[in-house]
Amino acid sequence: MAMNGGTAALAGRRHRRRPVMAEINVTPMVDVMLVLLIIFMVSAPLLTVGVPLDLPQTQAKTLDQDKEPLTVSVNANGQVYLQNTEIAAEELVPKLKAITEARRGAEERIFVRGDRQIDYGTVMKVMGRISAGGFHRVALVTESEQQASAR
Repeated sequence: MAMNGGTAALAGRRHRRRPVMAEINVTPMVDVMLVLLIIFMVSAPLLTVGVPLDLPQTQAKTLDQDKEPLTVSVNANGQVYLQNTEIAAEELVPKLKAITEARRGAEERIFVRGDRQIDYGTVMKVMGRISAGGFHRVALVTESEQQASAR
């Protein structure tokens, strides 16, 4: 009988259910979120777009734009860039015309960015080519003095 009593006691234990755990362990989720936060914090400064230039400073206000403008940049070595791609000065106007035709918009504003160290004449040659190509909404881009003092 001892065997039956012992077997019955074990059978009773096996059939009892544990209570359902009503708590959620959020520690793994917090760990994943912290790792993602660190990754984004490290990679965000590396996502700057554009040709690195040392722009001149001005007190003018910024322009409000709805869409991304066409940007022509001239770096300190005199190399010309359309958006982020280096381009020969002779190819600049045909590429600008092709882009504006593809966008099918009204006459587009073209922003010219020139490095502070570059010769003024070099920037004016680029602007002259753009103007001679039929683009009349050309603007020079500068850096505001408040941004420059914050760096």
